[in-house]
Amino acid sequence: MENNSLAKNLTYQRKLKGYSQEDLSEKTNVAVRTIQRIEKGDTNPHLQTIKLLAAALEIEVEDLLELENPKTENLQKKWLLLLHGTPILGLVLPLCNILFPLFLWIHKREDNPIYEVHGRAVINFQITMTFLFILSFIALITIEGLGFFFFVAVIPFTIIVTMFNIVLAINSQKCYYPLAIPFLKNKRNRNSKNLGMIWAFGLIGLMGCNSSISQDISRLSETTIARDSLNSKIEQLMSDAQVHGMAVSIFNGDTTTYQKTFGYKDFKNKLPLTDSTNIYGASFSKAVFAVLVMKLVEEGIIDLDTPLESYLPKKIYEYEPLTRWHDNFSDLASDTLYHKITTRMCLAHTTGFPNWRWFEADKKLKVKFEPGSRYQYSGEGMVYLQVILEKILNKNLESLAQEHIFKPLGMKNSGYRWYERFEKDFAYGHSALGELYHKDTDNEPRGPSTLETSAMDYTKFLEAVLQGKLISKASWAALFTPQIGIRSTRQFGPLSNEETTRYDGIQLSYGLGWGLFKTPYGFGAFKEGHGDGFQHYSVVFPKVGKGIMIMTNSDNGEGIFKELLEVALGDTYTPWEWENYIPYDQK
Repeated sequence: MENNSLAKNLTYQRKLKGYSQEDLSEKTNVAVRTIQRIEKGDTNPHLQTIKLLAAALEIEVEDLLELENPKTENLQKKWLLLLHGTPILGLVLPLCNILFPLFLWIHKREDNPIYEVHGRAVINFQITMTFLFILSFIALITIEGLGFFFFVAVIPFTIIVTMFNIVLAINSQKCYYPLAIPFLKNKRNRNSKNLGMIWAFGLIGLMGCNSSISQDISRLSETTIARDSLNSKIEQLMSDAQVHGMAVSIFNGDTTTYQKTFGYKDFKNKLPLTDSTNIYGASFSKAVFAVLVMKLVEEGIIDLDTPLESYLPKKIYEYEPLTRWHDNFSDLASDTLYHKITTRMCLAHTTGFPNWRWFEADKKLKVKFEPGSRYQYSGEGMVYLQVILEKILNKNLESLAQEHIFKPLGMKNSGYRWYERFEKDFAYGHSALGELYHKDTDNEPRGPSTLETSAMDYTKFLEAVLQGKLISKASWAALFTPQIGIRSTRQFGPLSNEETTRYDGIQLSYGLGWGLFKTPYGFGAFKEGHGDGFQHYSVVFPKVGKGIMIMTNSDNGEGIFKELLEVALGDTYTPWEWENYIPYDQK
């Protein structure tokens, strides 16, 4: 791919549409800075980025790209001939009109966008024609006269269109398949392609092969549980433990294989919880914030190991607070350690800050030990990092999260602040006795704690984590690399200061924003959430592409986590005692 050719074509097409770089960024969720670099020829963008730009400009991907040389063009013609020509073998070998081009498309679509476009068109047409052939055969049997003409017309029509497109593709690199149903659609995520493949293999099932999609969920050990059995178990656990509402998503093969909500968003009025209901995310906020920070690290805004205060022109405590409390660092004027704190320490919970200043006897913010020396969970550390970033970029947390996380993933019901649109459908938190907590709607955006989301949205986020989206492979590796070992008996409370070797076997540690533990299935990366009436847990195992998300709006939620993790995912490795997830029947 020639950067200069792409740069010229993108600039020409954008101006032809009358779009500014900011307009195009808004339509595609591609950062303005990225568009600027493409138009300068400074970067070689990913194919997916080019697809987004082409879709927004209402042009074909090929209109932005040019062939590199005649040899490439000749090779390209040969592949196009195979894509468009192999369906003819379906006249001799049943279903090969779909399977051969499908195989070629799967293996070549990432090499050049023209293969993706042409392959998709061929497969859609061949699936459509196969369906029509089945219908015409039924018509032949059931409709006298007209059914015969329908039957004999399908195959000649298919052959004529196929031959026409072989010539068209070789001569002009274009194709035209009338009547094709778009089973494979040109969307922004991999799931749309997976859906198209399911249609294709579903067709094979119609022809007599057993390709039914398994209704079972695969656990870590490759044992399975039926969906109905899991539904019944969840309902039993919720009833026994008096959990008022819950959402569960399970991931197999890096994608969502199970997603279901149970119970109520408002137990008193028996209003059901749905996957689009707004749920307070609590410390799920931190997992999202960590990915956002790594995105900014990639862009060179900050470095993981540079003391954060060095990015500012004056001391952090000299700034006038702009919020009710969280950016007031006046307590640090006499502190001799805070200036050592880095981004890595904030994400790994080794800053020395308390979890929250109001938990201190004097309600003051202070660094309680040498930064970087040991683990102590701290929301204040992430708030400190957030405030530094906001001052560097002159942007607030919410706009950064929308730009880099929520909009790219289609998380339309998520934000670090409350929006009026959430009023229509939100979940109350419930006490252990089922009483409703007051819903906070005036929180100022804070990276570690104020996420408002939904089961559907956070499922999208975890799926992106498993699929390695949003940030580079190297950044994901950094996030999931142990930064500090953990030997505390509990994560919180008096036992958090007591050491133990109990968790050495799983090498319990913290990465950047995520807790980590070792298993036979690779490391598990976990993040929990806990607030009044909201208790959540998620864990993913990237090596095997599996994971689970549990969100509850009940103070009784954590009492069923241990058993649910074991039943649904076969996860016996999560350090439930360290998390204080005491089973409901042991309290």
